[in-house]
Amino acid sequence: MIPRLPNPVDYAIPAFVLLIFAEMLVARSRDRGRYCPKDTLTSLSFGLGSTIASTLAAGAVYGLAIWLYQFRPVTIPFAWWAWPLCFVLDDFAYYVFHRAAHRVRWFWASHVNHHSSQHYNLSTALRQTWTGFFAVSFLFRMPLFLIGFHPAMVFFCAGLNLIYQFWIHTEAIGRMPRWFEAVMNTPSHHRVHHAVNARYLDKNYAGVFIVWDKIFGTYVPEDDEDKIRYGLVKQLGTFNLIWSVFHEWAGIARDLWAAPWRAKLMYLIGPPGWSHDGSRETSDMIRRRWEERRAWQETSKNSTSSSSAEDREEAPPQAA
Repeated sequence: MIPRLPNPVDYAIPAFVLLIFAEMLVARSRDRGRYCPKDTLTSLSFGLGSTIASTLAAGAVYGLAIWLYQFRPVTIPFAWWAWPLCFVLDDFAYYVFHRAAHRVRWFWASHVNHHSSQHYNLSTALRQTWTGFFAVSFLFRMPLFLIGFHPAMVFFCAGLNLIYQFWIHTEAIGRMPRWFEAVMNTPSHHRVHHAVNARYLDKNYAGVFIVWDKIFGTYVPEDDEDKIRYGLVKQLGTFNLIWSVFHEWAGIARDLWAAPWRAKLMYLIGPPGWSHDGSRETSDMIRRRWEERRAWQETSKNSTSSSSAEDREEAPPQAA
């Protein structure tokens, strides 16, 4: 028998709102710059629009999931052991999607909304996409239905995953206990993901379990000596909601129109920042340039230290 499962996010929304107001009150006494009224209003508008867009697309996505489910080789029951297995596999599917959303411009055009704020607080978590259905982001969860998990179970676990990710969008929490940081995604890990510092670009894609990043080499710890800057490599510079939602799609259309035929496909599937004439930079290029500069600085520092030491050794003794 298939149970009737609610959308857990619907029940979590009141808690989201209360926690945002609580963080605002804390920020008023500790760091007033943590919240910007215009930025927060934009985030709330993103959340409302995303909820409407998701509701409109839900029937089509669920219908596709049920269609795929009929081709399953086995049926995984709604047993106690299936729930944690589904949750873990769904989180891995999210990791794959999230990594693709930063490495493939087509998916980035939808996901960029989430990174458009230069502030990092709980309201930032509400900056969810309006165009996820158009970008076919739901395809990354489809293998779970073919494995044999019922769509109702998968979407319920996906809702729990989204709820978990809400609380990690904060600067109010520093580090969690070491054992927790080792396994779970935390505010510290996710601050790295939202950073535009070269050191942190395109790292820590985890949803719930940071172990995926550690396994696949995309993990970087937060460095207290490298203060995090948030937003996009090229900041929007506006709170215009419509432009914030659709600016990357407009950029893709502009590039497709102007690019030579041999380059058009790469403007869709290449990494954000890719250009056929090398006039822009991808995150890999930015990080490589930063690493080269850091290596040069270390070499210069070591060279200077060695020269100073040699000068001290060769200097004549001072007269008494």
